[in-house]
Amino acid sequence: MSQNSLAAFVAKTAEEYGLPGAAVGVWAAGQETYACHGVTSVDHALPVDERTLFLLGSVSKTYTATALMRLAASGRVDLDAPVRRYVPELTLPDEQAAAEITVFQLLNHTAGLDWRMAVDTGEGDDALAAYVAHMADSELIAQPGTRASYSQIGYNLAGRIIEKVTGQTYEQAIATLLFEPLGLEHTAFSVDDVMTRRFAVGHNVGHDGEPAVVRRWKDSRANNPGGGAAASVADLLRWARFHLGDGRTQDGTALLPAEAVQRMRQESVELRGSTLGDAFGVCWFLREVEGVRTAGHGGSANGQFAELLIAPAHDLAVVVLSNAGPDTGLAFNQAALRWALEHHLGVVEQAPEPLPYDQARAHEVVGGYENELMKLTIATDGTKLTIACDIKPEIRAAADTELPPDLPPADLGLLPGDADEYLVTSGGLAGQRGFFTRDDDGTITGADLAGRLFTRTPADR
Repeated sequence: MSQNSLAAFVAKTAEEYGLPGAAVGVWAAGQETYACHGVTSVDHALPVDERTLFLLGSVSKTYTATALMRLAASGRVDLDAPVRRYVPELTLPDEQAAAEITVFQLLNHTAGLDWRMAVDTGEGDDALAAYVAHMADSELIAQPGTRASYSQIGYNLAGRIIEKVTGQTYEQAIATLLFEPLGLEHTAFSVDDVMTRRFAVGHNVGHDGEPAVVRRWKDSRANNPGGGAAASVADLLRWARFHLGDGRTQDGTALLPAEAVQRMRQESVELRGSTLGDAFGVCWFLREVEGVRTAGHGGSANGQFAELLIAPAHDLAVVVLSNAGPDTGLAFNQAALRWALEHHLGVVEQAPEPLPYDQARAHEVVGGYENELMKLTIATDGTKLTIACDIKPEIRAAADTELPPDLPPADLGLLPGDADEYLVTSGGLAGQRGFFTRDDDGTITGADLAGRLFTRTPADR
Protein backbone atom coordinates (compact mmCIF):
# COMPACT_ATOMS: atom_id res chain seq x y z
CA MET A 1 0.00 0.00 0.00
CA SER A 2 1.36 3.40 -0.89
CA GLN A 3 1.16 6.37 1.44
CA ASN A 4 -0.84 8.14 -1.23
CA SER A 5 -3.62 5.54 -1.17
CA LEU A 6 -3.97 5.73 2.61
CA ALA A 7 -3.87 9.52 2.51
CA ALA A 8 -6.52 9.61 -0.21
CA PHE A 9 -8.81 7.31 1.78
CA VAL A 10 -8.38 9.31 5.01
CA ALA A 11 -8.94 12.67 3.31
CA LYS A 12 -12.00 11.50 1.39
CA THR A 13 -13.63 9.68 4.31
CA ALA A 14 -12.88 12.37 6.88
CA GLU A 15 -14.47 14.96 4.58
CA GLU A 16 -17.53 12.73 4.06
CA TYR A 17 -18.03 12.43 7.82
CA GLY A 18 -17.23 16.07 8.49
CA LEU A 19 -14.42 15.33 10.96
CA PRO A 20 -12.38 18.21 12.35
CA GLY A 21 -9.26 16.02 12.41
CA ALA A 22 -7.95 12.47 12.18
CA ALA A 23 -4.70 10.51 12.16
CA VAL A 24 -4.20 6.95 10.89
CA GLY A 25 -1.11 4.78 11.09
CA VAL A 26 -0.49 1.38 9.50
CA TRP A 27 2.35 -1.10 9.91
CA ALA A 28 2.34 -3.58 7.02
CA ALA A 29 4.95 -5.39 4.95
CA GLY A 30 7.63 -4.09 7.32
CA GLN A 31 6.78 -0.45 6.69
CA GLU A 32 5.06 2.36 8.62
CA THR A 33 2.59 4.55 6.75
CA TYR A 34 0.76 7.58 8.14
CA ALA A 35 -2.04 9.84 6.97
CA CYS A 36 -3.15 12.89 8.94
CA HIS A 37 -6.03 15.17 8.07
CA GLY A 38 -7.70 18.29 9.36
CA VAL A 39 -7.14 20.33 12.49
CA THR A 40 -6.75 19.96 16.23
CA SER A 41 -9.65 22.33 16.98
CA VAL A 42 -12.27 24.18 14.96
CA ASP A 43 -11.80 27.19 17.25
CA HIS A 44 -7.98 27.35 17.27
CA ALA A 45 -6.94 25.34 14.24
CA LEU A 46 -3.54 23.71 13.96
CA PRO A 47 -2.87 20.98 11.41
CA VAL A 48 -2.97 17.42 12.74
CA ASP A 49 0.39 15.69 12.27
CA GLU A 50 2.10 12.46 13.35
CA ARG A 51 3.03 13.98 16.72
CA THR A 52 -0.37 15.43 17.60
CA LEU A 53 -1.69 13.93 20.84
CA PHE A 54 -5.23 12.55 20.90
CA LEU A 55 -7.03 11.11 23.90
CA LEU A 56 -7.02 7.31 23.80
CA GLY A 57 -9.89 6.58 26.19
CA SER A 58 -10.00 2.87 26.98
CA VAL A 59 -7.04 2.03 24.75
CA SER A 60 -5.21 3.19 27.91
CA LYS A 61 -6.18 -0.14 29.50
CA THR A 62 -3.58 -1.86 27.32
CA TYR A 63 -0.83 0.01 29.20
CA THR A 64 -2.26 -0.96 32.59
CA ALA A 65 -2.57 -4.62 31.62
CA THR A 66 0.91 -4.77 30.10
CA ALA A 67 2.47 -3.13 33.16
CA LEU A 68 0.84 -5.73 35.41
CA MET A 69 2.06 -8.50 33.10
CA ARG A 70 5.58 -7.08 33.44
CA LEU A 71 5.27 -6.99 37.23
CA ALA A 72 3.98 -10.56 37.15
CA ALA A 73 6.88 -11.71 34.97
CA SER A 74 9.33 -10.29 37.52
CA GLY A 75 7.55 -12.05 40.40
CA ARG A 76 6.19 -8.89 42.00
CA VAL A 77 2.55 -9.70 41.26
CA ASP A 78 0.73 -13.04 41.19
CA LEU A 79 -2.08 -12.71 38.66
CA ASP A 80 -4.07 -15.48 40.35
CA ALA A 81 -3.79 -13.92 43.81
CA PRO A 82 -6.69 -12.07 45.45
CA VAL A 83 -6.59 -8.33 44.85
CA ARG A 84 -6.57 -7.88 48.63
CA ARG A 85 -3.03 -9.27 48.79
CA TYR A 86 -1.97 -5.95 47.23
CA VAL A 87 -4.88 -3.68 48.17
CA PRO A 88 -5.96 -5.00 51.59
CA GLU A 89 -8.27 -2.05 52.15
CA LEU A 90 -10.55 -3.07 49.26
CA THR A 91 -14.15 -3.02 50.49
CA LEU A 92 -17.29 -3.93 48.54
CA PRO A 93 -20.93 -4.34 49.57
CA ASP A 94 -20.32 -8.08 49.10
CA GLU A 95 -17.56 -9.07 51.54
CA GLN A 96 -17.04 -12.53 50.07
CA ALA A 97 -16.57 -11.08 46.60
CA ALA A 98 -14.12 -8.48 47.90
CA ALA A 99 -12.04 -11.30 49.37
CA GLU A 100 -12.22 -13.50 46.24
CA ILE A 101 -11.64 -11.17 43.28
CA THR A 102 -8.29 -11.90 41.66
CA VAL A 103 -5.90 -9.68 39.76
CA PHE A 104 -6.49 -11.71 36.59
CA GLN A 105 -10.27 -11.23 36.87
CA LEU A 106 -9.70 -7.48 36.72
CA LEU A 107 -7.66 -7.89 33.55
CA ASN A 108 -10.24 -10.00 31.67
CA HIS A 109 -13.31 -8.18 33.03
CA THR A 110 -14.72 -11.14 35.00
CA ALA A 111 -14.50 -9.60 38.48
CA GLY A 112 -18.25 -8.84 38.53
CA LEU A 113 -17.66 -5.11 38.97
CA ASP A 114 -19.97 -2.52 37.40
CA TRP A 115 -18.88 -0.40 34.44
CA ARG A 116 -18.10 2.96 36.08
CA MET A 117 -18.55 5.05 39.22
CA ALA A 118 -19.77 8.63 39.07
CA VAL A 119 -17.09 9.97 41.41
CA ASP A 120 -14.31 12.52 40.97
CA THR A 121 -11.57 12.15 43.57
CA GLY A 122 -9.49 15.09 42.43
CA GLU A 123 -6.11 15.45 40.76
CA GLY A 124 -3.84 14.69 43.70
CA ASP A 125 -1.54 11.72 44.13
CA ASP A 126 -4.20 10.13 46.37
CA ALA A 127 -6.84 10.07 43.59
CA LEU A 128 -6.74 6.30 43.04
CA ALA A 129 -6.67 5.52 46.75
CA ALA A 130 -9.75 7.67 47.29
CA TYR A 131 -11.43 6.06 44.26
CA VAL A 132 -10.92 2.58 45.70
CA ALA A 133 -12.45 3.76 48.98
CA HIS A 134 -15.63 4.70 47.07
CA MET A 135 -15.92 1.12 45.82
CA ALA A 136 -17.50 0.29 49.20
CA ASP A 137 -20.73 1.64 47.68
CA SER A 138 -20.43 -0.03 44.26
CA GLU A 139 -22.73 -3.04 43.88
CA LEU A 140 -21.60 -6.07 41.91
CA ILE A 141 -23.33 -6.96 38.64
CA ALA A 142 -22.32 -10.63 39.01
CA GLN A 143 -20.31 -12.90 41.26
CA PRO A 144 -16.57 -12.95 40.50
CA GLY A 145 -15.59 -15.31 37.70
CA THR A 146 -19.13 -16.02 36.48
CA ARG A 147 -19.33 -13.77 33.42
CA ALA A 148 -17.49 -11.11 31.44
CA SER A 149 -18.67 -7.52 31.70
CA TYR A 150 -16.49 -4.58 30.68
CA SER A 151 -15.42 -2.59 33.74
CA GLN A 152 -13.64 0.73 34.04
CA ILE A 153 -13.81 0.27 37.81
CA GLY A 154 -11.82 -2.94 37.53
CA TYR A 155 -9.00 -1.32 35.57
CA ASN A 156 -8.79 1.65 37.90
CA LEU A 157 -8.47 -0.83 40.76
CA ALA A 158 -5.72 -2.55 38.75
CA GLY A 159 -3.97 0.81 38.58
CA ARG A 160 -4.06 0.99 42.37
CA ILE A 161 -2.36 -2.42 42.52
CA ILE A 162 0.45 -0.99 40.39
CA GLU A 163 0.80 1.93 42.80
CA LYS A 164 0.95 -0.32 45.86
CA VAL A 165 3.48 -2.73 44.35
CA THR A 166 5.84 -0.13 42.87
CA GLY A 167 5.54 2.56 45.53
CA GLN A 168 5.04 5.11 42.74
CA THR A 169 2.01 6.92 41.44
CA TYR A 170 0.29 5.05 38.63
CA GLU A 171 1.52 7.57 36.07
CA GLN A 172 5.14 7.41 37.28
CA ALA A 173 5.05 3.61 37.29
CA ILE A 174 3.72 3.37 33.73
CA ALA A 175 6.40 5.80 32.56
CA THR A 176 9.12 3.73 34.25
CA LEU A 177 7.80 0.32 33.21
CA LEU A 178 6.71 1.13 29.65
CA PHE A 179 6.94 4.64 28.23
CA GLU A 180 10.64 5.24 28.88
CA PRO A 181 12.04 1.85 27.75
CA LEU A 182 9.81 1.87 24.65
CA GLY A 183 10.68 5.45 23.70
CA LEU A 184 7.07 6.62 23.87
CA GLU A 185 7.98 10.29 24.16
CA HIS A 186 4.61 11.51 22.88
CA THR A 187 2.39 9.57 25.29
CA ALA A 188 1.26 11.13 28.57
CA PHE A 189 -1.45 11.27 31.22
CA SER A 190 -0.96 14.70 32.77
CA VAL A 191 -2.64 17.76 31.30
CA ASP A 192 0.52 19.67 32.23
CA ASP A 193 2.53 17.33 29.98
CA VAL A 194 0.03 17.43 27.13
CA MET A 195 -0.57 21.17 27.02
CA THR A 196 3.04 21.93 26.05
CA ARG A 197 2.61 19.92 22.83
CA ARG A 198 0.25 19.94 19.89
CA PHE A 199 -2.92 18.12 20.95
CA ALA A 200 -6.44 17.55 19.66
CA VAL A 201 -9.55 18.68 21.50
CA GLY A 202 -12.85 16.83 21.36
CA HIS A 203 -15.85 17.90 19.28
CA ASN A 204 -19.51 17.03 19.40
CA VAL A 205 -22.19 18.22 17.00
CA GLY A 206 -23.46 21.65 18.01
CA HIS A 207 -26.95 23.14 17.70
CA ASP A 208 -26.16 24.27 14.16
CA GLY A 209 -25.19 20.75 13.10
CA GLU A 210 -21.49 21.66 12.91
CA PRO A 211 -18.65 20.32 15.11
CA ALA A 212 -18.32 22.29 18.34
CA VAL A 213 -15.45 22.12 20.84
CA VAL A 214 -16.31 20.31 24.08
CA ARG A 215 -15.31 21.92 27.33
CA ARG A 216 -14.16 18.98 29.42
CA TRP A 217 -11.05 17.65 27.77
CA LYS A 218 -10.34 14.53 29.83
CA ASP A 219 -11.74 12.51 32.70
CA SER A 220 -10.56 12.72 36.31
CA ARG A 221 -7.16 11.38 37.38
CA ALA A 222 -8.57 8.25 39.06
CA ASN A 223 -9.74 7.10 35.62
CA ASN A 224 -6.24 7.23 34.14
CA PRO A 225 -5.64 3.44 34.37
CA GLY A 226 -8.87 2.74 32.53
CA GLY A 227 -8.95 5.63 30.10
CA GLY A 228 -6.71 8.65 30.70
CA ALA A 229 -3.76 8.43 28.31
CA ALA A 230 -3.07 10.70 25.36
CA ALA A 231 -0.73 9.73 22.52
CA SER A 232 0.32 10.59 19.01
CA VAL A 233 -0.46 8.29 16.12
CA ALA A 234 3.27 7.53 15.78
CA ASP A 235 3.62 6.55 19.44
CA LEU A 236 0.48 4.43 19.34
CA LEU A 237 1.73 2.57 16.28
CA ARG A 238 5.06 1.97 18.05
CA TRP A 239 3.05 0.54 20.97
CA ALA A 240 1.08 -1.68 18.60
CA ARG A 241 4.30 -2.94 17.01
CA PHE A 242 5.63 -3.89 20.45
CA HIS A 243 2.56 -6.10 20.92
CA LEU A 244 3.10 -7.67 17.51
CA GLY A 245 6.56 -8.74 18.59
CA ASP A 246 8.24 -10.96 21.15
CA GLY A 247 8.35 -8.56 24.07
CA ARG A 248 11.50 -6.74 23.00
CA THR A 249 11.94 -3.04 22.44
CA GLN A 250 13.00 -1.81 19.02
CA ASP A 251 16.65 -1.81 20.13
CA GLY A 252 16.38 -5.48 21.15
CA THR A 253 16.03 -5.07 24.93
CA ALA A 254 13.81 -7.74 26.53
CA LEU A 255 10.96 -5.91 28.26
CA LEU A 256 8.38 -8.68 28.61
CA PRO A 257 8.76 -12.45 28.08
CA ALA A 258 7.45 -13.55 24.70
CA GLU A 259 5.09 -16.01 26.41
CA ALA A 260 3.54 -13.14 28.39
CA VAL A 261 2.89 -11.18 25.19
CA GLN A 262 1.33 -14.28 23.66
CA ARG A 263 -0.75 -14.98 26.77
CA MET A 264 -2.34 -11.56 26.47
CA ARG A 265 -3.62 -12.65 23.03
CA GLN A 266 -4.97 -16.03 24.19
CA GLU A 267 -8.68 -16.44 24.90
CA SER A 268 -9.46 -16.32 28.62
CA VAL A 269 -13.24 -15.88 28.54
CA GLU A 270 -15.78 -16.01 25.74
CA LEU A 271 -17.74 -12.93 24.75
CA ARG A 272 -21.30 -13.38 23.56
CA GLY A 273 -22.98 -11.26 20.92
CA SER A 274 -20.40 -8.47 20.92
CA THR A 275 -19.13 -6.48 17.95
CA LEU A 276 -16.02 -5.75 19.98
CA GLY A 277 -14.79 -9.33 20.02
CA ASP A 278 -15.43 -13.03 20.34
CA ALA A 279 -13.46 -13.27 23.58
CA PHE A 280 -11.22 -11.42 26.02
CA GLY A 281 -7.57 -12.28 26.31
CA VAL A 282 -5.71 -10.24 28.90
CA CYS A 283 -7.30 -6.86 28.18
CA TRP A 284 -7.42 -7.46 24.39
CA PHE A 285 -10.68 -7.99 22.55
CA LEU A 286 -10.02 -11.04 20.38
CA ARG A 287 -11.84 -11.48 17.08
CA GLU A 288 -11.68 -13.69 14.05
CA VAL A 289 -12.58 -11.72 10.93
CA GLU A 290 -13.12 -14.00 7.93
CA GLY A 291 -10.38 -16.33 9.14
CA VAL A 292 -7.97 -13.59 10.29
CA ARG A 293 -7.32 -13.51 14.03
CA THR A 294 -7.07 -10.04 15.49
CA ALA A 295 -6.50 -8.45 18.88
CA GLY A 296 -7.61 -4.91 19.50
CA HIS A 297 -9.02 -2.26 21.76
CA GLY A 298 -11.07 0.85 21.18
CA GLY A 299 -11.47 3.94 23.29
CA SER A 300 -13.72 6.96 23.62
CA ALA A 301 -13.35 10.28 25.36
CA ASN A 302 -15.55 13.36 25.25
CA GLY A 303 -15.68 13.98 21.49
CA GLN A 304 -12.69 11.76 20.62
CA PHE A 305 -12.31 8.13 19.52
CA ALA A 306 -9.32 5.80 19.22
CA GLU A 307 -8.78 2.32 17.76
CA LEU A 308 -5.83 -0.06 17.94
CA LEU A 309 -5.88 -3.35 16.02
CA ILE A 310 -3.19 -5.97 15.42
CA ALA A 311 -3.18 -9.15 13.33
CA PRO A 312 -0.10 -10.95 14.67
CA ALA A 313 0.00 -13.78 12.12
CA HIS A 314 0.15 -11.17 9.36
CA ASP A 315 2.45 -8.66 11.11
CA LEU A 316 -0.21 -5.96 10.61
CA ALA A 317 -1.07 -3.10 12.95
CA VAL A 318 -3.59 -0.29 12.46
CA VAL A 319 -4.23 2.71 14.71
CA VAL A 320 -6.90 5.35 14.14
CA LEU A 321 -7.49 8.61 16.05
CA SER A 322 -10.26 11.15 15.51
CA ASN A 323 -11.54 14.20 17.36
CA ALA A 324 -15.28 13.91 16.72
CA GLY A 325 -18.24 12.47 18.61
CA PRO A 326 -19.96 9.11 18.21
CA ASP A 327 -22.11 10.07 15.24
CA THR A 328 -19.01 10.62 13.07
CA GLY A 329 -15.79 9.82 14.91
CA LEU A 330 -16.66 6.22 15.75
CA ALA A 331 -17.99 5.61 12.25
CA PHE A 332 -14.80 7.00 10.67
CA ASN A 333 -12.57 4.89 12.90
CA GLN A 334 -14.46 1.71 12.08
CA ALA A 335 -14.36 2.54 8.36
CA ALA A 336 -10.59 3.00 8.55
CA LEU A 337 -10.12 -0.38 10.23
CA ARG A 338 -12.26 -2.08 7.58
CA TRP A 339 -10.32 -0.35 4.80
CA ALA A 340 -6.97 -1.48 6.19
CA LEU A 341 -8.08 -5.10 6.61
CA GLU A 342 -9.47 -5.18 3.09
CA HIS A 343 -6.51 -3.50 1.41
CA HIS A 344 -3.81 -5.44 3.22
CA LEU A 345 -5.40 -8.82 3.88
CA GLY A 346 -8.34 -8.96 1.47
CA VAL A 347 -10.74 -9.31 4.40
CA VAL A 348 -14.28 -8.00 4.01
CA GLU A 349 -16.47 -8.65 7.02
CA GLN A 350 -20.13 -9.36 6.36
CA ALA A 351 -22.65 -7.94 8.83
CA PRO A 352 -25.41 -10.33 10.00
CA GLU A 353 -28.90 -9.83 8.61
CA PRO A 354 -31.58 -9.04 11.22
CA LEU A 355 -34.88 -10.90 11.26
CA PRO A 356 -38.08 -9.27 10.03
CA TYR A 357 -39.97 -7.39 12.75
CA ASP A 358 -41.85 -9.75 15.08
CA GLN A 359 -44.40 -8.07 17.34
CA ALA A 360 -44.36 -10.74 20.05
CA ARG A 361 -40.57 -10.79 20.31
CA ALA A 362 -40.44 -7.00 20.14
CA HIS A 363 -42.75 -6.54 23.12
CA GLU A 364 -40.67 -9.03 25.07
CA VAL A 365 -37.58 -6.79 24.93
CA VAL A 366 -39.18 -3.32 25.08
CA GLY A 367 -38.29 -1.38 28.20
CA GLY A 368 -35.56 0.42 30.12
CA TYR A 369 -32.13 -0.96 31.00
CA GLU A 370 -29.53 0.84 33.11
CA ASN A 371 -26.17 0.79 34.80
CA GLU A 372 -24.79 3.32 37.25
CA LEU A 373 -24.33 6.08 34.67
CA MET A 374 -26.44 5.33 31.60
CA LYS A 375 -29.80 4.07 30.44
CA LEU A 376 -30.86 2.19 27.33
CA THR A 377 -34.44 2.57 26.15
CA ILE A 378 -35.72 -0.03 23.72
CA ALA A 379 -39.05 0.90 22.14
CA THR A 380 -41.33 -0.05 19.28
CA ASP A 381 -43.82 1.82 17.11
CA GLY A 382 -45.41 -1.43 15.97
CA THR A 383 -43.27 -1.72 12.83
CA LYS A 384 -39.71 -1.67 14.13
CA LEU A 385 -37.55 -1.60 17.27
CA THR A 386 -35.37 1.34 18.31
CA ILE A 387 -32.69 1.79 20.96
CA ALA A 388 -31.70 5.06 22.63
CA CYS A 389 -28.64 5.51 24.86
CA ASP A 390 -28.74 8.34 27.43
CA ILE A 391 -26.69 9.54 30.35
CA LYS A 392 -28.99 9.39 33.37
CA PRO A 393 -30.62 12.79 34.02
CA GLU A 394 -29.41 12.86 37.63
CA ILE A 395 -25.83 12.25 36.50
CA ARG A 396 -26.06 15.00 33.90
CA ALA A 397 -27.67 17.40 36.38
CA ALA A 398 -24.95 16.79 38.97
CA ALA A 399 -22.08 17.24 36.51
CA ASP A 400 -20.22 20.55 36.69
CA THR A 401 -18.73 20.09 33.20
CA GLU A 402 -20.08 19.32 29.76
CA LEU A 403 -20.85 15.63 29.17
CA PRO A 404 -21.12 13.78 25.84
CA PRO A 405 -24.52 14.09 24.17
CA ASP A 406 -27.18 11.40 24.42
CA LEU A 407 -27.65 9.16 21.42
CA PRO A 408 -31.09 9.51 19.83
CA PRO A 409 -33.19 6.43 19.02
CA ALA A 410 -31.61 4.23 16.36
CA ASP A 411 -32.97 1.18 14.57
CA LEU A 412 -32.42 -2.18 16.22
CA GLY A 413 -32.97 -5.64 14.73
CA LEU A 414 -33.12 -9.03 16.44
CA LEU A 415 -30.76 -11.65 15.02
CA PRO A 416 -31.52 -15.25 14.02
CA GLY A 417 -30.94 -18.11 16.47
CA ASP A 418 -31.78 -18.73 20.09
CA ALA A 419 -28.99 -16.57 21.61
CA ASP A 420 -31.19 -13.45 22.06
CA GLU A 421 -28.71 -11.33 20.10
CA TYR A 422 -29.44 -8.02 18.39
CA LEU A 423 -27.81 -5.52 16.02
CA VAL A 424 -28.01 -1.71 15.93
CA THR A 425 -28.53 -0.81 12.28
CA SER A 426 -28.45 3.01 12.23
CA GLY A 427 -27.13 6.05 14.08
CA GLY A 428 -23.88 6.52 15.97
CA LEU A 429 -23.88 2.92 17.23
CA ALA A 430 -24.62 1.35 13.83
CA GLY A 431 -23.02 -2.08 13.59
CA GLN A 432 -22.88 -2.62 17.36
CA ARG A 433 -24.13 -6.01 18.52
CA GLY A 434 -25.49 -7.07 21.89
CA PHE A 435 -27.61 -9.67 23.60
CA PHE A 436 -30.34 -10.05 26.19
CA THR A 437 -30.02 -12.00 29.45
CA ARG A 438 -32.86 -14.11 30.86
CA ASP A 439 -33.49 -15.49 34.34
CA ASP A 440 -34.43 -19.10 35.09
CA ASP A 441 -38.07 -18.34 34.25
CA GLY A 442 -37.15 -16.98 30.82
CA THR A 443 -37.82 -13.34 31.70
CA ILE A 444 -35.40 -10.84 30.16
CA THR A 445 -33.42 -9.19 32.96
CA GLY A 446 -30.63 -7.38 31.17
CA ALA A 447 -29.10 -6.21 27.91
CA ASP A 448 -25.40 -6.18 27.03
CA LEU A 449 -24.10 -3.49 24.69
CA ALA A 450 -20.44 -2.77 23.91
CA GLY A 451 -19.46 -5.43 26.43
CA ARG A 452 -21.35 -3.71 29.28
CA LEU A 453 -24.33 -5.07 31.18
CA PHE A 454 -27.41 -2.86 31.51
CA THR A 455 -29.86 -4.29 34.05
CA ARG A 456 -33.55 -4.09 33.19
CA THR A 457 -35.38 -1.62 35.40
CA PRO A 458 -37.89 -3.33 37.75
CA ALA A 459 -40.88 -1.52 36.26
CA ASP A 460 -40.06 -2.99 32.83
CA ARG A 461 -39.76 -6.64 33.85
